[in-house]
Amino acid sequence: MPFSSTHNKHKLKFSPEEEFPDLSKHNNHMAKVLTLDLYKRLRDKETPSGFTLDDVIQTGVDNPGAAPYGRGQLGSHGLEWSPLRNRQGRGWVGVACRIVGVASSRWACPDVAPPPSPTPPAALNSLEGEFKGRYYPLKAMTEQEQQQLIDDHFLFDKPVSPLLLASGMARDWPDARGIWHNDNKTFLVWVNEEDHLRVISMEKGGNMKEVFRRFCVGLKKIEEIFKKAGHPFMWTEHLGYILTCPSNLGTGLRGGVHVRLPKLSQHPKFEEILHRLRLQKRGTGTGRGGGGA
Repeated sequence: MPFSSTHNKHKLKFSPEEEFPDLSKHNNHMAKVLTLDLYKRLRDKETPSGFTLDDVIQTGVDNPGAAPYGRGQLGSHGLEWSPLRNRQGRGWVGVACRIVGVASSRWACPDVAPPPSPTPPAALNSLEGEFKGRYYPLKAMTEQEQQQLIDDHFLFDKPVSPLLLASGMARDWPDARGIWHNDNKTFLVWVNEEDHLRVISMEKGGNMKEVFRRFCVGLKKIEEIFKKAGHPFMWTEHLGYILTCPSNLGTGLRGGVHVRLPKLSQHPKFEEILHRLRLQKRGTGTGRGGGGA
């Protein structure tokens, strides 16, 4: 009974040996560190919203060869689960954020975790100056707005990866998801895509200093709005900033440059060159996807 706050009490009627998943054919990190003794020690712990160890390991259980060991939820990382744990070049800097006291879209329901006040759309729409912009909810988006966001490489897709689906990332899609950007289209925020907020600063050209300046100023303004309302970004001294994917714990900041290499990308040794330089071939959107460089 995944993604329900009632399943933990039901499973406690059974012994740990009966509930412990069969990991004999798993080769991911979760299977390497999750022992029966550890499961016994942690399985009865849960967050205020009812999130448990079984929810954390669900992705790893459903995907035997997956690299991740689990995905966290509201307060989950505080329960000592760490052992499981022809275009012009475009520069971008991005960070993901989780808000204290608010469950993510994969787990939230009104009786468990009501929306914060202000809500992310209201907070973003209150920004002024160079950050004045508009929020576009996925559920109410017109075809014209959707196409424009696709053309701008702003729109994120519904999760299709088995890893994300197993963790509940597509739950109630597209409710509570949306995209906000400023009028100049240089400052972008994804709302409830994977984390509560994914903040991105970008512009065409090579002025990464200006991209980073805008990012720092804009992120600080957003954080101040939520902190003033009693909902700061989630952070612990041990793990740093708390995000949904364990691989991003404490290191939610990413920077990158998208460049067009029409000749080199067609070279038969392109993949070999990238491997030697420790680079990845990625999409030309906002830091995700495949293809391009």
